[in-house]
Amino acid sequence: MAETTKKATPALPKSVFAVEVTNHELLKLAYDSYLANNRLASATTKQRGEVRGGGKKPWKQKGTGRARFGSTRNPIWRGGGIVFGPRGNENYTKTLSKTSKRVAVRQALTLAAEAKKIIISDVKTTGKTKEIVKFLEDNKCDRKTLIVVNEKTNELIRATSNLQNVVLMSATYLNVYHILNADHIVIAPAAIDTIKNWLAGEEK
Repeated sequence: MAETTKKATPALPKSVFAVEVTNHELLKLAYDSYLANNRLASATTKQRGEVRGGGKKPWKQKGTGRARFGSTRNPIWRGGGIVFGPRGNENYTKTLSKTSKRVAVRQALTLAAEAKKIIISDVKTTGKTKEIVKFLEDNKCDRKTLIVVNEKTNELIRATSNLQNVVLMSATYLNVYHILNADHIVIAPAAIDTIKNWLAGEEK
Protein backbone atom coordinates (compact mmCIF):
# COMPACT_ATOMS: atom_id res chain seq x y z
CA MET A 1 0.00 0.00 0.00
CA ALA A 2 0.98 3.61 -0.38
CA GLU A 3 2.62 4.73 2.82
CA THR A 4 4.93 7.28 4.35
CA THR A 5 8.35 5.97 5.36
CA LYS A 6 9.37 6.40 8.99
CA LYS A 7 12.92 7.54 8.21
CA ALA A 8 14.17 10.96 9.30
CA THR A 9 12.99 13.67 6.96
CA PRO A 10 15.95 15.20 5.06
CA ALA A 11 16.32 18.96 5.08
CA LEU A 12 15.64 20.92 1.95
CA PRO A 13 18.91 22.39 0.56
CA LYS A 14 18.87 26.17 0.75
CA SER A 15 20.66 26.48 -2.58
CA VAL A 16 17.49 25.22 -4.27
CA PHE A 17 14.57 25.80 -1.91
CA ALA A 18 15.58 29.11 -0.31
CA VAL A 19 16.95 31.35 -3.03
CA GLU A 20 16.24 35.05 -3.39
CA VAL A 21 13.25 35.87 -5.58
CA THR A 22 13.58 39.57 -6.36
CA ASN A 23 10.83 39.63 -8.99
CA HIS A 24 8.60 37.26 -10.89
CA GLU A 25 9.64 38.28 -14.40
CA LEU A 26 11.80 35.21 -15.00
CA LEU A 27 9.09 32.94 -13.59
CA LYS A 28 6.58 34.39 -16.05
CA LEU A 29 9.00 33.94 -18.95
CA ALA A 30 9.58 30.30 -18.01
CA TYR A 31 5.84 29.70 -17.51
CA ASP A 32 4.94 31.25 -20.87
CA SER A 33 7.80 29.39 -22.55
CA TYR A 34 6.45 26.04 -21.34
CA LEU A 35 2.97 26.80 -22.68
CA ALA A 36 4.29 28.15 -25.99
CA ASN A 37 6.56 25.16 -26.58
CA ASN A 38 3.64 22.78 -26.09
CA ARG A 39 1.31 24.71 -28.38
CA LEU A 40 0.27 22.95 -31.58
CA ALA A 41 -0.12 24.89 -34.82
CA SER A 42 -3.35 23.10 -35.71
CA ALA A 43 -5.43 26.05 -36.96
CA THR A 44 -5.47 26.51 -40.74
CA THR A 45 -7.36 28.86 -43.05
CA LYS A 46 -7.79 29.03 -46.83
CA GLN A 47 -6.61 31.90 -48.97
CA ARG A 48 -8.74 33.19 -51.84
CA GLY A 49 -7.11 30.83 -54.32
CA GLU A 50 -8.01 27.81 -52.20
CA VAL A 51 -11.67 28.58 -51.51
CA ARG A 52 -14.14 26.70 -53.68
CA GLY A 53 -16.20 28.74 -56.15
CA GLY A 54 -15.77 32.27 -57.42
CA GLY A 55 -15.10 31.31 -61.01
CA LYS A 56 -17.78 33.54 -62.47
CA LYS A 57 -17.58 37.31 -62.31
CA PRO A 58 -20.47 38.39 -60.02
CA TRP A 59 -21.55 41.23 -62.35
CA LYS A 60 -20.19 43.00 -65.35
CA GLN A 61 -17.33 45.42 -65.02
CA LYS A 62 -19.19 48.61 -65.97
CA GLY A 63 -22.66 50.06 -65.99
CA THR A 64 -24.12 48.65 -62.78
CA GLY A 65 -23.12 51.49 -60.46
CA ARG A 66 -21.51 49.04 -58.11
CA ALA A 67 -17.86 48.52 -57.33
CA ARG A 68 -16.06 46.18 -59.68
CA PHE A 69 -15.41 42.64 -58.49
CA GLY A 70 -13.86 39.71 -60.29
CA SER A 71 -14.68 36.97 -57.78
CA THR A 72 -17.01 36.23 -54.89
CA ARG A 73 -14.02 34.63 -53.15
CA ASN A 74 -12.54 38.08 -52.53
CA PRO A 75 -11.43 38.33 -48.87
CA ILE A 76 -13.92 41.13 -48.13
CA TRP A 77 -16.86 38.95 -49.20
CA ARG A 78 -18.59 36.52 -46.91
CA GLY A 79 -17.28 33.05 -47.73
CA GLY A 80 -14.17 34.49 -49.31
CA GLY A 81 -10.56 33.73 -48.56
CA ILE A 82 -8.80 34.71 -45.35
CA VAL A 83 -6.01 37.26 -45.40
CA PHE A 84 -2.96 36.56 -43.21
CA GLY A 85 -4.74 33.70 -41.41
CA PRO A 86 -2.95 30.78 -39.72
CA ARG A 87 -1.52 28.24 -42.16
CA GLY A 88 -0.64 25.40 -39.79
CA ASN A 89 3.12 25.90 -40.01
CA GLU A 90 3.51 28.63 -37.38
CA ASN A 91 6.31 28.29 -34.86
CA TYR A 92 5.19 29.41 -31.40
CA THR A 93 8.23 28.18 -29.47
CA LYS A 94 10.04 30.52 -27.10
CA THR A 95 13.66 29.89 -26.26
CA LEU A 96 15.02 30.25 -22.75
CA SER A 97 18.57 29.36 -21.82
CA LYS A 98 19.22 26.25 -19.73
CA THR A 99 20.68 28.39 -16.96
CA SER A 100 17.63 30.66 -16.89
CA LYS A 101 15.27 27.68 -16.77
CA ARG A 102 17.08 26.21 -13.78
CA VAL A 103 17.12 29.55 -11.97
CA ALA A 104 13.38 29.84 -12.57
CA VAL A 105 12.78 26.31 -11.22
CA ARG A 106 14.77 27.17 -8.07
CA GLN A 107 12.67 30.30 -7.62
CA ALA A 108 9.43 28.35 -8.10
CA LEU A 109 10.53 25.72 -5.56
CA THR A 110 11.44 28.49 -3.13
CA LEU A 111 7.98 30.02 -3.41
CA ALA A 112 6.43 26.58 -2.92
CA ALA A 113 8.53 25.99 0.19
CA GLU A 114 7.59 29.40 1.59
CA ALA A 115 3.93 28.60 1.00
CA LYS A 116 4.40 25.26 2.81
CA LYS A 117 3.24 23.27 -0.19
CA ILE A 118 6.09 20.76 -0.05
CA ILE A 119 5.76 17.36 1.63
CA ILE A 120 8.79 15.07 1.79
CA SER A 121 7.67 11.48 1.71
CA ASP A 122 8.14 8.20 -0.12
CA VAL A 123 5.12 6.96 -2.02
CA LYS A 124 5.00 3.18 -2.20
CA THR A 125 2.36 1.34 -4.15
CA THR A 126 1.71 -2.01 -5.76
CA GLY A 127 0.10 -0.24 -8.70
CA LYS A 128 -3.38 0.28 -7.24
CA THR A 129 -5.03 3.68 -7.53
CA LYS A 130 -6.80 3.33 -4.17
CA GLU A 131 -3.41 3.18 -2.43
CA ILE A 132 -2.43 6.56 -3.87
CA VAL A 133 -5.86 7.97 -2.97
CA LYS A 134 -5.38 6.87 0.65
CA PHE A 135 -1.87 8.32 0.72
CA LEU A 136 -3.18 11.68 -0.52
CA GLU A 137 -5.99 11.64 2.03
CA ASP A 138 -3.59 10.83 4.88
CA ASN A 139 -1.38 13.77 3.86
CA LYS A 140 -4.35 16.11 3.27
CA CYS A 141 -3.51 16.54 -0.41
CA ASP A 142 -7.04 17.34 -1.50
CA ARG A 143 -6.28 19.46 -4.57
CA LYS A 144 -3.77 19.48 -7.44
CA THR A 145 -0.80 17.40 -6.36
CA LEU A 146 2.62 17.05 -7.98
CA ILE A 147 4.50 13.88 -7.03
CA VAL A 148 8.24 14.10 -7.68
CA VAL A 149 10.27 10.90 -7.64
CA ASN A 150 13.80 9.96 -8.54
CA GLU A 151 12.57 7.56 -11.19
CA LYS A 152 9.04 6.72 -12.31
CA THR A 153 8.18 3.06 -11.85
CA ASN A 154 5.52 1.12 -13.72
CA GLU A 155 3.58 0.72 -10.47
CA LEU A 156 3.52 4.48 -9.80
CA ILE A 157 2.56 5.26 -13.38
CA ARG A 158 -0.29 2.77 -13.27
CA ALA A 159 -1.53 3.93 -9.85
CA THR A 160 -1.56 7.65 -10.70
CA SER A 161 -2.57 7.66 -14.37
CA ASN A 162 -6.32 7.72 -13.62
CA LEU A 163 -6.15 10.49 -11.00
CA GLN A 164 -7.13 13.76 -12.62
CA ASN A 165 -5.50 16.07 -10.06
CA VAL A 166 -2.23 14.14 -9.72
CA VAL A 167 0.88 14.64 -11.85
CA LEU A 168 3.78 12.21 -11.55
CA MET A 169 7.16 13.58 -12.59
CA SER A 170 10.82 12.61 -12.47
CA ALA A 171 13.07 14.98 -10.54
CA THR A 172 15.10 16.17 -13.53
CA TYR A 173 11.94 17.03 -15.48
CA LEU A 174 10.65 19.60 -13.00
CA ASN A 175 9.38 22.80 -14.59
CA VAL A 176 7.93 26.10 -13.48
CA TYR A 177 4.48 25.39 -14.95
CA HIS A 178 3.76 22.27 -12.89
CA ILE A 179 5.37 23.65 -9.72
CA LEU A 180 3.33 26.86 -9.73
CA ASN A 181 0.10 25.08 -10.67
CA ALA A 182 0.36 22.50 -7.87
CA ASP A 183 -1.40 23.03 -4.55
CA HIS A 184 0.70 20.27 -2.96
CA ILE A 185 4.13 18.95 -3.95
CA VAL A 186 5.19 15.53 -2.66
CA ILE A 187 8.92 14.95 -3.08
CA ALA A 188 10.53 11.57 -2.44
CA PRO A 189 13.59 11.82 -0.14
CA ALA A 190 15.78 10.16 -2.77
CA ALA A 191 14.82 12.84 -5.28
CA ILE A 192 16.11 15.74 -3.16
CA ASP A 193 19.79 15.11 -3.90
CA THR A 194 18.97 14.62 -7.57
CA ILE A 195 17.17 17.96 -7.69
CA LYS A 196 20.01 19.64 -5.81
CA ASN A 197 22.72 18.27 -8.08
CA TRP A 198 20.69 19.05 -11.19
CA LEU A 199 19.81 22.64 -10.28
CA ALA A 200 22.60 23.88 -8.04
CA GLY A 201 25.38 21.36 -7.73
CA GLU A 202 27.04 20.72 -4.40
CA GLU A 203 26.54 23.41 -1.79
CA LYS A 204 29.64 25.35 -0.91
